[in-house]
This record gives sequence, C-alpha cells and structure tokens, in this order.
Amino acid sequence: MAVRRIVANIAAERIGAARAFYGDALGLRVVMDLGWIMTFAGDGGMAPQLSVATEGGSGTPVPDLSIEVDDLAATLGRMRAAGFGIEYGPVAEPWGVDRFHVRDPFGRLVNILEHRPPA
Repeated sequence: MAVRRIVANIAAERIGAARAFYGDALGLRVVMDLGWIMTFAGDGGMAPQLSVATEGGSGTPVPDLSIEVDDLAATLGRMRAAGFGIEYGPVAEPWGVDRFHVRDPFGRLVNILEHRPPA
C-alpha cells in the first residue's frame, strides 16, 4: 500500500476567489472545476507530505498550508501586486529556507517558501 496523493481541502463560500491567489499569484493551474469544488495543481512531481507542529518556527503561528516555490522573490512580488498583505517575512530562516507568510482570500495562513542551496 502507498499513499499516492494528499490534498488540502479549504472550506470557502466563494471558490472563485481562489483563482486570484492560488492560480494567478502562485501559478497553479486548475485541474478540476465542478462549480462547488476547484482543484489546483502544480507542474512536476510531488511526494505526499504532512506536517504536524506546535509552532510555525521562529515563534510564528502554525500555518494552514506550506507551499514551496522555485522563485520566492517573484512569488512575493506577485502576491504584493495582487494586494495580498504579507504577515511575516520575507526572512532567511536558520534551517535553510527563505519564506514569508500571507493569508489567502479565506483567511488561511499560508507559508510560502524556497529552500536555499547548501553553502
């Protein structure tokens, strides 16, 4: 037996608002839209992961989602241009990631991160 996929499900009354954040600002593509549910996916292969935490690191709250990107600066620029307020960062964390926190249109705290290459 193998877990093939883990999907975060976010309850929302206005799922169309997700397109500006997850689609436009983060660059995910809509892979399913049934009117009552919209599913976004990125390009490339991802291994299922699940984190359980008592804090979000560096004294921050535990984020609802963590999304790794390949260009943090560009993503940060797109978030700001779209009017999404940055709640933490951007910051270089001691465990090897650069990141910032932002709220999606539904109030979920999202940790956007990029792994730094080893020194």
